Amino acid sequence: MFGLGVSHRYHLYRHPTDMRKSFDSLAGIIQKELQASAQDGTAYIFINKSRDKVKILQWQAGGFVLYYKRLESGRFELPAYDEAVTSIKLSYSQLVLLIDGVSIAHVRGKKRYKLPA
Repeated sequence: MFGLGVSHRYHLYRHPTDMRKSFDSLAGIIQKELQASAQDGTAYIFINKSRDKVKILQWQAGGFVLYYKRLESGRFELPAYDEAVTSIKLSYSQLVLLIDGVSIAHVRGKKRYKLPA
């Protein structure tokens, strides 16, 4: 079944990405630059330099799934981040806001219970 949800992990790759890259090239970025496994079920988010295109790569049972969105106008607004990191962990809610064009920088989440890790 296709779909992303609250049970998945999301990482936004901080550097602009060439949108000509596909499954293998994006998986290579995950392995080489993020030192992570592209096959662990995490959804990795890549945005181009002009911030009008986004690709999300995720391993699901048996293979990779690649989601791609191109904006006809406007830009994706990236959350604030530390320049030293290579990826930013996002929640599902933050991903939806990012894709829908809502400013993440000005949204404040209310306190919620979380299970201990």
